[in-house]
Amino acid sequence: MRTVTVVGASLAGLYAARELRAQGFDGRLVIVGEERHRPYDRPPLSKDFLTGSADEGRLALADAEEETELAAEWLLATRARGLDARGRTLLLEDGRTVATDGVVIATGASARPLPGADGLAGVHTLRTLDDAYALREALSGTSRRVVVIGGGFIGAETASSCASLGHEVTVVEAAPLPLVPQLGPDMAGVCATLHRRGGTELITGSGVARLHGGNAVSAVELADGRVLPADVVVVGIGAVPNTRWLAGSALLVSDGVLCDDGCATALPQVVAVGDVARVGAVRTEHWTSATEQPAVAVRNLLAGRTVEHVRPLPYFWSDQYGARIQFAGRRRDGDAVRVVDGSIDEGSFLALYERDGRTTSVLAVDRSRPFLRARRDLARAAQPAPAA
Repeated sequence: MRTVTVVGASLAGLYAARELRAQGFDGRLVIVGEERHRPYDRPPLSKDFLTGSADEGRLALADAEEETELAAEWLLATRARGLDARGRTLLLEDGRTVATDGVVIATGASARPLPGADGLAGVHTLRTLDDAYALREALSGTSRRVVVIGGGFIGAETASSCASLGHEVTVVEAAPLPLVPQLGPDMAGVCATLHRRGGTELITGSGVARLHGGNAVSAVELADGRVLPADVVVVGIGAVPNTRWLAGSALLVSDGVLCDDGCATALPQVVAVGDVARVGAVRTEHWTSATEQPAVAVRNLLAGRTVEHVRPLPYFWSDQYGARIQFAGRRRDGDAVRVVDGSIDEGSFLALYERDGRTTSVLAVDRSRPFLRARRDLARAAQPAPAA
């Protein structure tokens, strides 16, 4: 294998490039990125960067020395538009092509747009560094009333940051409680409490009917008829995997690029990692997946077949209103939840989710040390038994 192309200058893309060099690939390494920026850390965008306590320099994932060691060709501000049927030629939107022996797809996902919001000033999503710059500028002006549509992690973290900057913040969540799919109905109420303690108004159980305004947004009308005045609207209603550029290729695409348990796709010498990859029928949009999958994907890419499988223990964290939420495991509806350390009323606790007498996942709010121990125990129990 003389040339490997990483499509996506993302967290997962950078980790794949690192793994290629670490695992002995010394050929031509090409990294294609749609954004003009070198790989950067996205979690701070809705937190420290948005509030101004961190600048762009602190987001960089690689310094000049590491980039020199990678010895990669960087094609930034360049969008991929196709992959040939054999996966051996990458087509770029500017008309260029890249002949390659292997491909790592790491194109991530894009913020899901709100229908009817196109071209309306004051409406923002928060997925990229440029998004964060635009929202930060809007918040630094005379805008005071902020409506966040969607109570997921991005929405909650953005609401928390806006509240800390002194804005009047309202979060609109269509579900009865925020983060129910991730935490379950018993623990989702904890997140609702955080919003209220942080001075944010939380409206649940109602979707958005339309946005009001001429050139700029002025209000959000809910499905139940209520109208919320707004100077700034932040849309956080999920993400869509970036797979449109693969239309016409031989790859199977359905809510992400379909892969086996080793991140290998239907095309030989083509693997996928990060938010765009549906590994073993599951697509996971978390920082840890983007950093753990590349080692396995690259090993299988260089081997030319799947010799190793991804066996991650899902993990995510979120910082909201001064509290750190941490979760690990695989929760399912019907799991019993038991607080084993601290107290929900005190706002600091560790809880175990259990099914059939065993722990399936763990949740902590401001209980980092006990959580680390519980997460270690859970990971140990999840490891397959050694062969006899």
